[in-house]
Amino acid sequence: MEESEPPKFPAFPYEPYSIQIDFMKALYRSLNKGGVSMLESPTGTGKTLSIICSALQWLVDRKQQLKSEANQTQTPGGGTGSDDEPDWMKNFVANKDPAVEDKMKKKLRFGKEKPDKGRNQGSCRNLLSPNLVEEGIHEKKDSENLGEINGVELNDEEFLVEEYESEEEEGVGVGKSKRKAGGVSINSSSDEEEEDDNEEDGEGLKIYFCSRTHSQLSQFVKELRKTIFGNEMKVVCLGSRKISCINEEVLKLGNSTRINERCLELQQNKKKEVSKLKNLGSEGRIRRTKASSGCPMLRNHKLQKQFRSEISQEGALDIEDLVHLGRRMGTCPYYGSRSIIPAADLVVLPYQSLLSKSSRESLGLNLKNNIVIIDEAHNLADSLISMYDAKITSSQLEHVHSHIKQYLQRFRNFLGPGNRRYIQTLLVVTRAFLQILLNGKDTSLVDPGHDAEKAFGAKSASDSSMAINDFLFSLNIDNINLVKLLHYIKESNIIHKVSGYGDKVAYLRKGSALNDGGESNEEGSTLSGFRAFVDMLQSLTNNDGDGKIIISRAKQACSGQQGGYLKYVMLTGEKIFSEIVDQAHAVILAGGTLQPIEETRERLFPWLTSDQFHFFSCSHIIPPESILPVALSHGPSGQSFDFSYSSRSSSIMIEELGLLLCNLVTVVPEGIVVFFSSFDYEGQVHDAWKASGILERIMKKKCVFREPRKNTDVEFVLKEYKEAIDKSSDRNQKEDPVPQNGAILLAVVGGKISEGINFSDGMGRCIVMVGLPYPSPSDIELLERVKYIEGLGVSISSRSTKFSVGNEYFSGDVQVGFDILRSCKHRGKEYYENLCMKAVNQSIGRAIRHINDYAAILLVDARYASDPLKRSFSHPTNKLPQWIKDCLVPVTGKYGEAHRLLHQFFKFNKKRGCQ
Repeated sequence: MEESEPPKFPAFPYEPYSIQIDFMKALYRSLNKGGVSMLESPTGTGKTLSIICSALQWLVDRKQQLKSEANQTQTPGGGTGSDDEPDWMKNFVANKDPAVEDKMKKKLRFGKEKPDKGRNQGSCRNLLSPNLVEEGIHEKKDSENLGEINGVELNDEEFLVEEYESEEEEGVGVGKSKRKAGGVSINSSSDEEEEDDNEEDGEGLKIYFCSRTHSQLSQFVKELRKTIFGNEMKVVCLGSRKISCINEEVLKLGNSTRINERCLELQQNKKKEVSKLKNLGSEGRIRRTKASSGCPMLRNHKLQKQFRSEISQEGALDIEDLVHLGRRMGTCPYYGSRSIIPAADLVVLPYQSLLSKSSRESLGLNLKNNIVIIDEAHNLADSLISMYDAKITSSQLEHVHSHIKQYLQRFRNFLGPGNRRYIQTLLVVTRAFLQILLNGKDTSLVDPGHDAEKAFGAKSASDSSMAINDFLFSLNIDNINLVKLLHYIKESNIIHKVSGYGDKVAYLRKGSALNDGGESNEEGSTLSGFRAFVDMLQSLTNNDGDGKIIISRAKQACSGQQGGYLKYVMLTGEKIFSEIVDQAHAVILAGGTLQPIEETRERLFPWLTSDQFHFFSCSHIIPPESILPVALSHGPSGQSFDFSYSSRSSSIMIEELGLLLCNLVTVVPEGIVVFFSSFDYEGQVHDAWKASGILERIMKKKCVFREPRKNTDVEFVLKEYKEAIDKSSDRNQKEDPVPQNGAILLAVVGGKISEGINFSDGMGRCIVMVGLPYPSPSDIELLERVKYIEGLGVSISSRSTKFSVGNEYFSGDVQVGFDILRSCKHRGKEYYENLCMKAVNQSIGRAIRHINDYAAILLVDARYASDPLKRSFSHPTNKLPQWIKDCLVPVTGKYGEAHRLLHQFFKFNKKRGCQ
């Protein structure tokens, strides 16, 4: 397509500002060009609306062009295309062949093909091994087939894994089940109805828009409704099961993992209308009727079809709307919304669903030649690699190990050589994992209560990290082919068989029902432990340099004993992100603050040179007089502010901060939001202020609220905070003398309030950033990332000798972390500083949400206010957004100067607002 662009964006519902027009044009050009682009627009500048109006206008124009070009260039043979057409568009048109469309239609509902008619679609309990049928074992009611626990007979046939032919027996590359368990069709209650489903439209050119949280996605849909695209486009919004599920029996499980497991379990263990057999008879045949989904919200196929029809008529719906519609109709909104993906023009979904390869495959997302827009992309690299982390606790390992051992003992005589070999291999691996957690490098499996574990704080209780190959060699399991083992786990369905058998045995032994999903320990269900184990095995198949294994052994903590765990930490996102870039026509990274862009480029797409991707940044819409950023070095009593790790907990520093707040509540109207580096530090400061009487002094002027640790309680606290501010504003308008004027909210950097919550107008007249919120240097995962990033561009041999500090760290030893950080010269140190300042920028960006808004920003630490002439590149204020940096006032003298500036600022803006 030629590099033309529309002179205007007619869908924009208001008269756009010049910076919004510039942003929309830059995005439109980026979509024309393709490849990777980074677009930065400060919070409060209408970024979301600009993305919608530009990207969807491009989609409309592109589809119109596609249609006209197809009509003009169509040949008698049915071919399409022209020499002037870009390669990606030719490929897109070429892919629209009947075979591809037919395949996509088969995947339409849930991203899975319909199972073969010839395959057994019966339940697990009916999948008897051929050998067992031949031997007539199922007819016997003795100890060979029926176990007896607490006097209760236990029919175990449903848990017996099918025969599995290993590669040695077949002479092929991978093993397979002799008779594969029937595929699970959750689409409908009959084959005839499935065929009707294939009448849906095939895939077309579409845009995938993703953001970090469901609330941000809902906000996106609300902005979309303001435009004509809200009704003209086919839009689908995807959410997690926890948010979308309407099955009360599943929802009451509460935990996201258990809800996911229970939902999948209902789809796998479909209820059967099986005739009751008094005895199996000599032939051992079982009569079956048609299957229906195990979830009552999915049994009525016609309702699911009606649900899709309703969505197409309603226009753009957010997740809450979809759930409401699903409840009203009595059908599942989670699977209903997924079924609309192929026909949608715009798919709105969370980070995880698009960035995780397994999630994309599960949803059936096709990125080929389509558009991907990733909003809130400031921490994209870390968010991406964290999705590929894997963790299993010692408690989960113990349960997995005991369940496999118990299963092998029960079924050993009935298992073929392939199954027996792989199950024994699973035992070897779980035993090896437990050994390294419970007793370091000893070769014998020890009791977790062994005396050696009492030496907490000794070297055995430290955290350590190892490369994948070193880890496998140290456990003596390097000779195990993990790829084949994982293939066996997938093909045989062994984890469901073993966990199901273990749960049933535990149920009979306890004599009381387990929670739904078979919960058997504090960390979730038995199945959760098995899935964590499989995830860990999958991680060990990565390249040696892609990540590290963290070994954390049990240790004593103030809250009691902490159990050990193994964790795989992914360190590189380059290969993961390249899969998305290679498939999509264009990938757009958008955000309020994307600097420093060089770090993102090096970590996600280093193969692109700086001139091969597009970067655009616009200024803020507010005038300079609407913002007052102040770098404050001293408090009211003259004490220098030093909130570094070693000084922040001193009573002098906490008291000086309290005196600052006592002064601010007299000069700042309405709401003040104070950000602390952690929940622990916020609690320490709050308790000290309460004991000294400072908190009481503050509360004489403003109500005080605190960010709760539980995310579910945040909305309630914010509501109370806003009500307190609104009440004081109403009183001030009536000029009533009131003791309190607004409110203060004590918040935490990295918490829910610091991202995605808007404090416009009176909600955030002043943002106070306490110190520089550097992440804890005692975090071993962080240190591994720092070491890896420091070594980018360095040869592997040089990288391994670069750090003189060993691989073992004592838990909580901050000094070791500082030693590693000091040894970094460039990239690693820069990354550590960037983490801090990205968090600062996100927090202070909560204020100033529209052109008429105004707010003061106080950066409280002497490190912010050092002499501008002496600043180095890595000085904190150099990493502030340009629109804040341009107005920054460094106050290095007495506090009185800052107080005077604040008084003038609010007096001026109040007067301006009254005009």
